[in-house]
Amino acid sequence: MSKAKLEYIWLDGSKPTQGLRAKTKIVKDFGGTLEECPVWCFDGSSTNQAPGGSSDCLLKPVAIFPDPGRMDAYLVMTEVLNPDNSVHESNGRATIEDDDDDFWFGFEQEYFLWDRETNLPLGFPIGGYPAPQGPYYCSVGAKNAFGRELIEEHLDLCIQAGINVEGINAEVATGQWEFQVFAKGAKRAGDEVWVARYLLERTAEKYNLSINWHCKPLGDTDWNGSGMHANFSNSVLRTCGSKETYEKICQAFSPRVKEHIAVYGADNHMRLTGKHETQTIDKFSYGVSDRGASIRIPIATVQNGWKGWLEDRRPASNADPYKVAAEIIRTVKTVKT
Repeated sequence: MSKAKLEYIWLDGSKPTQGLRAKTKIVKDFGGTLEECPVWCFDGSSTNQAPGGSSDCLLKPVAIFPDPGRMDAYLVMTEVLNPDNSVHESNGRATIEDDDDDFWFGFEQEYFLWDRETNLPLGFPIGGYPAPQGPYYCSVGAKNAFGRELIEEHLDLCIQAGINVEGINAEVATGQWEFQVFAKGAKRAGDEVWVARYLLERTAEKYNLSINWHCKPLGDTDWNGSGMHANFSNSVLRTCGSKETYEKICQAFSPRVKEHIAVYGADNHMRLTGKHETQTIDKFSYGVSDRGASIRIPIATVQNGWKGWLEDRRPASNADPYKVAAEIIRTVKTVKT
């Protein structure tokens, strides 16, 4: 009798930044569909999600992907429920109000490859710094690009898993990289980012490296932080053909700075300083092609007759894409068009 491995993935209750957890369920005669994945449970007292005296939490499958790293295996993204099937407080996915999938999201996920022996980014010398940033962005060659074998393997795994990954590139700092994921539907976009993060963490294990998701792991230095720029659109942005409509939507973000920053990642004040292609954390601005603005209006949108998308550059690399998408949708929906 054939058996399959289902890797259930969920977000734990760690604060201020949730972590990934996973465990494997063996099932018989599995056909590869989400509907066949049963609700499962786990010990929430070990993941900061329940007290020891009432520790069961439920895992509700929400997306499934073939697992390219193992034979007869699948990756099952789940959301956490309480024992009575109500939404657990750690469940950011359930806060998304996008039932018709009108919103499309493209997340640009930056991160550092971290050398566990030196406790520094991969490529940093012990006791000092490499050459100043400048030659590392989209670099080629062992002098400037570090960890390419891992990065390429991760890209291949994402493609084989059916994740709609749209590209990778070396980023501005030594050991810093980025991958991009796009999906139609906010929940699907969040699912794919989290599964891509999971695959990256798992792949890094083979190389004895860690993934550092912190938005400013090098502290108060002249090295870029890591973001998770959120490109987004809805049917209005994709079709309106109106500069005035775009400006009206951008302006709707101005009075809601605190609400957005609250879910845009821990320690984001270290990154959003007004330097290194950022706006300061307490201000809001927007502009065409302006990478120092809170929201950038891509030149492609303007050239297409004001039909396209916007990019919120404030989310940090350690932010939850579910919560980021939920807040962006909430703001855009306040605009009458």
